[in-house]
Formats: sequence, C-alpha cells, structure tokens
Amino acid sequence: MEQLAALERGDHSALEPSWAAALRFAEELTPSRGRPSGSTWEALAAHWRESQIVELVSVAALFNYFNRFAEALEIPPTR
Repeated sequence: MEQLAALERGDHSALEPSWAAALRFAEELTPSRGRPSGSTWEALAAHWRESQIVELVSVAALFNYFNRFAEALEIPPTR
C-alpha cells in the first residue's frame, strides 16, 4: 500500500532504477503524444534493450488506447 501511495505522489524512489525509468517514460508518453523528452528516453535506454523498450511502449500505448476508448464512451472505472 505504501508503494502505491508513493506512486500516486509521483515518488518513484521505492522502485528499482530500471522500473522507475520505465514508469517515468510511460507517464510522459501520454501527455506528450508519444514523444517523451530526450532525457527520459536516455534514462530508459540506459536500463532496457531495444526489444524491451518496444514492449514497454506497446503496453503503455495499449493502455492509453483503452483509457481513451473508455473515456469517449463514458465508461466509469471499476475498483
């Protein structure tokens, strides 16, 4: 629970550096229309191989798709 609360605050310090970089990348992917900053990309590339980055982008993009789909149809989130 503490990790989730920290993530809600934007605190990635409890994560391994590779996962913190991946999460920052995913968080930046959405508002930037798929164009994260160079420093975010460099941090990601420092920890992940190209094939892994493709997977990370695929997952983040797929969830963006689902979110936009649900928002357009006004489908409420479930808990």
